[in-house]
Amino acid sequence: MPTAGSTSKYPEKIRNEGVSRMVEGHAPADAIVVGAGLAGLVAAAELIDAGKHIIVIDQEPEASLGGQAWWSFGGIFLIDSPEQRRFGVRDSLELARQDWFGTARFDREEDAWPRRWAEAYLEFAATEKRAWLRERGVKFFPVVGWAERGGYTATGPGNSVPRFHITWGTGPGVVAPFEAKLREGVAKGLVDLRFRHRMDELVVDNGAVVGVRGAVLAPDAAERGAASNRDVIDSFELRSPAVIVTTGGIGGNHELVRASWPKRMGVAPADMLSGVPASVDGRGLGIAEKAGARTINGDRMWHYVEGITNYAPVWAKHGIRILPGPSSVWLDATGVRLPVPLFPGFDTLGTLEHIAATGHGYSWFVLTQKIIEKEFALSGSEQNPDFTGKSIRLLLKRLGRGAPGPVEAFKEKGEDFIVAATLDELIAGMQAHSPDVELDTASVRYEIEARDREIANDFTKDLQVAALRQARTYLGDKLIRVAKPHRILDPKAGPLIAVKLHILTRKSLGGIETDLEGRALGASGEPIPGLYAAGEASGFGGGGMHGYRALEGTFLGGCLFSGRSAGRAVAAL
Repeated sequence: MPTAGSTSKYPEKIRNEGVSRMVEGHAPADAIVVGAGLAGLVAAAELIDAGKHIIVIDQEPEASLGGQAWWSFGGIFLIDSPEQRRFGVRDSLELARQDWFGTARFDREEDAWPRRWAEAYLEFAATEKRAWLRERGVKFFPVVGWAERGGYTATGPGNSVPRFHITWGTGPGVVAPFEAKLREGVAKGLVDLRFRHRMDELVVDNGAVVGVRGAVLAPDAAERGAASNRDVIDSFELRSPAVIVTTGGIGGNHELVRASWPKRMGVAPADMLSGVPASVDGRGLGIAEKAGARTINGDRMWHYVEGITNYAPVWAKHGIRILPGPSSVWLDATGVRLPVPLFPGFDTLGTLEHIAATGHGYSWFVLTQKIIEKEFALSGSEQNPDFTGKSIRLLLKRLGRGAPGPVEAFKEKGEDFIVAATLDELIAGMQAHSPDVELDTASVRYEIEARDREIANDFTKDLQVAALRQARTYLGDKLIRVAKPHRILDPKAGPLIAVKLHILTRKSLGGIETDLEGRALGASGEPIPGLYAAGEASGFGGGGMHGYRALEGTFLGGCLFSGRSAGRAVAAL
C-alpha cells in the first residue's frame, strides 16, 4: 500500500482497480505464473486442468494477453505430419534430428540440458504435438512452408524438407484455446488473474522461492503492444510453493541486445528495428538471477535480416519481417551480391553475420512485381487478415493476380520500398534513399545482367537460380511461394522494386537453465526449490534448446512444450 503521507494523481478508486481481481475466500495459491504470454497460458492451462488454484500476473494491460505469440504468423514445426505427406514430403525423426543438431551446433558444457530439451522437443514434434493441438481446436493450412533452407551440406544448418506449418488463425489461433482455458479457470474460481502487476523480486526463504513481490501499475488503456505507463500506485506480495517465470527475452531492449551481442556476429548495427514491444525487456531474467537461477547462452540470439519499417507502428521502432521466397537478388549496402548460400530464406544467422561484417546495418532486395506477387509474405497476424480471420474468400485473392493487400500497402506506403521502370532509375532511387553509403552502380548492373543471362538456359552455375528451380519441384512452393524463373530486367515482369532491409531484433535463444520438468537450476546445477521457467525466458527449454540457430516454427512450439512441461510438473507437486 502507499506509505503514510504519500500522494498520487490517481483517486483511491482507480488505484484499487489494479487489485480488483482478488477474490475473497480464494484457496491458497498452488502456483504463481509470471507472464501471460503463450508459455504462461499453457502452463496455467495445465494447472487448471489439474484443478489447481493459481495466480497469473502480468505487467501489461489485459489488451496484451497472449504476448508476442498473438503477433506471430503462427508457424509450427512438425515432423512427418499428414500435411507433409499429402504434398509428397518424406520426413522422419532421424532426418529432423540431423537437421536440428546440424543447425544448433551445441559446443559448450552448459549445453547439456539444452541438448536434452532438443531431443525431447523433437520427440514431441514427431509424435503427440499435432494431435494435442488439434484436440484444442488448432488446425493447419494444408500447404507446408519451407523455411531456413540451409544451402550447405546434409550435416549443416537448415531444414532438409518443408516443416513450417501455418496455423489457420495465425498467432491468435494458437493463443485462443489457452486463453479460453484461462478464462474458464477464472469463471470457476481457480484463477486469480491480475494485470498491471509487475514482478520486481522473487521471494526467497531458506533457499526456496516462495513467492513474488512487485508493483501494481496504474490502469492503462493502451492498445495491444503499445507502450503502457509505469506509474506505481501500490505494491503487492504473493506467496505460493511454486513460481513459474515466463517473462520472455530481451528483444525489445536494444541496449541489452547490444550488450549481449557476440564478437562472432560482428558489430551490432547502430540502428535496428524492433520485432517485439518494448515490454520484452529482459527484466525477468535479471530477477531470476538475483534469486539464484543460472542463465546461460545469453550471447545466442535470433534476429532477422529482412526487417522493414512499419508505416503504421504500434510500438517504438516497430518493424515487420518479410518472409521471402528465394528469387530476389540480395545485395549488401554497397551493391555487392551476397555470397552463396545467403539467398532469401536460406540461412538467417549466416546472413546476419555477413551483413554485420560489412559495417553497414542494412541490405537490399532487388526484384520484380512478378516476384513480389508470388513470393512476398509479411510475418505477423495483423499482416495476414486471410489466415488470421480464417477467410477463404481473402485467401483466394492471395492465390490470384496481384500481391496480397498488406504487401501492396507496404509497397505504396512503406519508406523502404522503391519502385521504378528501369534499372538506372531504381539504382538512383536506392542511392537517394541511403546517401550515406555509395552504391556501386556498375556492380549492381553487372550482377543483375549476369544473373539474367543464366535464366535463358536450362543449365546454370548460379546456385540461386538452381535453388529456385529446384524449389518449384515441390508443389507447395510452385503453387504459392516461388515465382516462375524470369529475367529481373524483363519488362513484362515489372516494374522493378528495391527494398531496403534492416536488422530486426526478435528472439533470445539463451535463458534460465532448466531441467526437463522446467525447474530452474542454480549455479551448482541443482534445482532451486519452488522456481520454474518456461518459454523464451528459459531459452525455450533448458536455457537454449536451439543452440546457435533455429529451424523456424520452433519458437511457438518451444513455448507450448516448455509451458506444458512446467505446468505438468507443478501440477504433480
